[in-house]
Amino acid sequence: MNGSSLKIRLIVMNFLQFAVWGAYLTCMGRYLGNIGLSSEIGWFYSMQGIVSIFMPAIIGIIADRWVPAQRLLGYCHLLAGLFMFAAAWYGHSNGESAQFAPIFSLYALSVAFYMPTLALTNSVAYNALTKAGMDTVKDFPPIRVFGTIGFICTMWFVDLMGFQDNEKQFITSGILSIVLFLYTFTLPECPVNKGGDKKSLVDAFGLRAFTLFKERKMAIFFFFSMFLGVSLQITNGFANPFINSFGAMEEYADTFGVQHANILISLSQISETCCILLIPFFMKRYGIKNVMLIAMFAWVLRFGLFGLGNPGSGVWMFVLSMIVYGVAFDFFNISGSLFVDKSTDPSIRSSAQGLFMLMTNGVGATIGTLGAQAVINAYTHGEVVNDNFYTVGDWKTCWFIFAGYALVVGVLFALIFKDEGKVKNHN
Repeated sequence: MNGSSLKIRLIVMNFLQFAVWGAYLTCMGRYLGNIGLSSEIGWFYSMQGIVSIFMPAIIGIIADRWVPAQRLLGYCHLLAGLFMFAAAWYGHSNGESAQFAPIFSLYALSVAFYMPTLALTNSVAYNALTKAGMDTVKDFPPIRVFGTIGFICTMWFVDLMGFQDNEKQFITSGILSIVLFLYTFTLPECPVNKGGDKKSLVDAFGLRAFTLFKERKMAIFFFFSMFLGVSLQITNGFANPFINSFGAMEEYADTFGVQHANILISLSQISETCCILLIPFFMKRYGIKNVMLIAMFAWVLRFGLFGLGNPGSGVWMFVLSMIVYGVAFDFFNISGSLFVDKSTDPSIRSSAQGLFMLMTNGVGATIGTLGAQAVINAYTHGEVVNDNFYTVGDWKTCWFIFAGYALVVGVLFALIFKDEGKVKNHN
């Protein structure tokens, strides 16, 4: 297989991988509100963080020892797709009388098998590129960016097809999962380690990295990673129901934002794609502390602009909030990952990366979505206007509370975290 052919095949894999997620991640909250579960949205989004704590490690052990990564990737997508179909079927059959426990259980099982595939696709790509004699650092990012493009494409598809407020977003995701399951049979073979260097459970779960908490600087860094991780999933879960809530007001009902909230929100993902390119420059010029501070104060803007804007004359503030998201998300996640890479011993580097993901996307994001749900439940309520369901109330206060939280975290980080300065090149 020549290099360009391999890259195209890996591009298709990444496109499908994230298209599966994009079908529902930013609009599921609106659908759940439509079937009377608006007060439970946080639980659905927190489940991604909960399963991320243990499922990737378990699936990783299986891929290392028994089942080739590309084959396991397919099996996980098959199960994720089937459970997503089941959740859609239950939602369709019961409509507004749907109960939390059944649809949440089916969704949770789907997500439990989907989340480990994020790491598996990386493993498949790294293995294939390495075997082909390519440079993963140079050749993988242009392949991975098509994952974000896939995510955006299904956001637009679901929006334009009118699936934002119904179970067909789950069906779209399920179909794409099955397509990727079938596609994995064409992917290059990944080796399994049948003996010798088997990872222990301690290594697989990244537990050795917890020794880093003995170092004051690293302990502070990981705790602040958790505190900032609180912000990561809030807008994924609640931006769509919030923008849609303006539909209850006659002056905003026909605006583009209300009619096509997902397309408006997709500007966040487009910004994310572009901001990745800025990170090397900012890291070299300003250092990890300043780059992470930029990310923290970008979250303040992200939330604050939501609180100040509207889909009419204030839509520019929504657009600016979407653009800021790229800085808020990328500057934190990628610069944080680079900091961990440069600050840890090679023998525990993978475990340290796992710990960083655990603190941010696991513990932090789970606390954040449940905390955000409590705030939103306190200030908003469901209401039917012109036969359409909306989550209405004092959304502005909710967004200002989130902005205030991000501001406090940023100020404390600036005062407490000490770093040597700019990132230097390491061999």
